[in-house]
Amino acid sequence: MSETEALFDVLRHAADPKAADAIERLVADGSDRSLCRLNVLDFARANQVDEERAIAAFLHAARLGIFDMSWNMLCPGCGGVLEAGATLKSLNHNEYECALCAAGYEPTLDEMVEVVFTVSPRVRKIAGHDPDSLSFIEYGRQFFWGTGIDLPDNLEERFDEFTIEALELPPGEKALVSIQLPAEFTMVFDPVTHTTHFIDVKGDPTKERQTLNVVFDSAKAKSGTVEMRPGPLRITLENRTGRRVLPGVWLANDALHQMLGKRKPFLTAKRLLTNQTFRDIYRTDTMDVDQRLKITSLTFLFTDLKGSTQLYERVGDLVAYDLVRHHFRVLNEIVSSEAGAVVKTIGDAVMATFQSPGHALSAALRMRDAMQKINAERGSEDLLLKIGIHEGPCLAVTLNDRQDYFGHTVNTAARVQSLASSRAIFATSSIVEDAQSSKILQSSGLHPVQQRAALRGIADEMLVYEIP
Repeated sequence: MSETEALFDVLRHAADPKAADAIERLVADGSDRSLCRLNVLDFARANQVDEERAIAAFLHAARLGIFDMSWNMLCPGCGGVLEAGATLKSLNHNEYECALCAAGYEPTLDEMVEVVFTVSPRVRKIAGHDPDSLSFIEYGRQFFWGTGIDLPDNLEERFDEFTIEALELPPGEKALVSIQLPAEFTMVFDPVTHTTHFIDVKGDPTKERQTLNVVFDSAKAKSGTVEMRPGPLRITLENRTGRRVLPGVWLANDALHQMLGKRKPFLTAKRLLTNQTFRDIYRTDTMDVDQRLKITSLTFLFTDLKGSTQLYERVGDLVAYDLVRHHFRVLNEIVSSEAGAVVKTIGDAVMATFQSPGHALSAALRMRDAMQKINAERGSEDLLLKIGIHEGPCLAVTLNDRQDYFGHTVNTAARVQSLASSRAIFATSSIVEDAQSSKILQSSGLHPVQQRAALRGIADEMLVYEIP
């Protein structure tokens, strides 16, 4: 058995066998392009594998060294990769600037950070391991744009619709490009250094030759704009970097905007941080202690056992301990199956996160049913679970050597849980008004009861819903 075969044998035991088999086939038969910065959600759809199982399989594959994982900071405008790192720790700037969009962005983990996977060179060599060997088109597809841009198969033909000139410029070299400047907004752009020069074409056409000098260096240059007239233009391009660059002269026309406007789902950092397999495998190796990364929307679910102190007195320490541990196992399984992750346990309480309100509500209802089933089997009401759910913005942080969350949303979710009595689930309006949640409530025949409540430590009363 070869080393690669042995690795996949381990993967099949660690992850879903169907997903592992599909990954092995891809590594053996897939194109080089398909193994570079792979979109896991695309993979799951193409191979008819459950998304969560596919994500878990790639996480295990990365841990085994079959794939390398990359965290890419994306521009929300054009979908370009502004920075890439092997861990989330490397994405530590307060602002990222996209030269192509001429805009700066404060990073968030919702849609601005993607997680992709590239096959390890120890398993299979691909062209993407040497980005400077890729053509202009393939470099753009595999390295400049994130996997959320739905680039067409005929990308070269689409490029012809907005590209006036494109060339490869080796390190230390110069080139002269002569073009006829059209009466359209134009740019000189290099996807390697992200250097962008905009040409605002105005006025009457001229026959006089205009000139533009563009220098590419290792420092990421900010965008610049010059005003020119339609007519002949000579562009001097100079590469002062230690690697080849790929400058192109593009029209900022409808064809370019339409191509970049086609989007598709991708694995976000937010989704990965709420994945139980990721938390189990990577634990503290996620963020630096001083990092504070924003998430604009995350759903928190808190649970607690009512009367757990009396439970220990009533049934004895050993029985109560085993019962509470069983309750934790059940809750963990439900959270994981609903695409969530347990952040921590506090005594007999659980704090969990979900990527959407619907997943959290579904988990809460299943938790309540599971506790009722355990109680029915025991012939007693030993496990009385109080549940609270809330959604909103938060900060992802490292606290007490683990990846955690901080902010008003977290505090509110914990306080909402404290309102619940046994069997009741309390949720805020952002939960029950969510489209997916509404469908779940309707199909379950549940009618939330609205009330105003004062939450401890929170100044204003807020609207909450009891789900009986």
